[in-house]
Amino acid sequence: MFPDLVDIGFLHLKTYGACMAVGFLLCWTIATRLCPRRDLPNLLMMLMAGGVAGSRIAYVVEHWSSEFAANPAAVVRVDQGGLMFYGGLMLDIVIFLVWCRVKKADVLEMADVLCSVIPLGHACGRIGCFFFGCCYGKLSDSALAVRFPRFSPAWHEQLRDGLISASARQSLPVLPTQLFEAAALLALFAVLMLLFLRHRRHVAAAYLVGYAAIRFGLEFLRGDPRAAFLGMSIGQVISVAMVFVGIAFYVYGKSPRHNR
Repeated sequence: MFPDLVDIGFLHLKTYGACMAVGFLLCWTIATRLCPRRDLPNLLMMLMAGGVAGSRIAYVVEHWSSEFAANPAAVVRVDQGGLMFYGGLMLDIVIFLVWCRVKKADVLEMADVLCSVIPLGHACGRIGCFFFGCCYGKLSDSALAVRFPRFSPAWHEQLRDGLISASARQSLPVLPTQLFEAAALLALFAVLMLLFLRHRRHVAAAYLVGYAAIRFGLEFLRGDPRAAFLGMSIGQVISVAMVFVGIAFYVYGKSPRHNR
């Protein structure tokens, strides 16, 4: 865990925020090279802002009673971590669809461009999660397990559950699910980029189904507090919905109108 990248009094830069910035920059650079539209940077700016806002709103809603009810001012402290990816994705979908309608842009064509780079930026964010200590995994005696330091999210949760004492210098070992997801996202990015460069179609469908599968499986390994619905975590419920949306994208993309 390495939450502070730079802390020299007048300059305080969180590692989590730096990882997000790197992810945004990488996605911006690659997307603008894949798509020559001059108005693409405007869309990317809106999606970046919407992604952060939507992710924060979803996280706050899910963790209101445990983290924010006693300290509402912490809602705006995005630099300290606490984002739910699916919240940002859903808000960005709305922004994207409105933009495409206003600009009269082909939804599938633009979605294929954007979805080819999303996993790369998301992977950077998950690495930031690891440095901050959030989104950790279940207790484990595996050789891959890690211990987070005192006052980390895992440490606080285990203290609350009576698993460690207040004098403990580290948390009990947990699975580094942040790194597992980052690795899976990088692999997905490689597959999607290859698909885009070779065929320039069905990338959005592959992303939706691919990430849904990754997230659904990793949710079984998560150890941080998770809201549940229908016997599944909220992340798993949304993952199931994403699979159906991905299938719909694929079927729609196979129609003669979009046979690019």
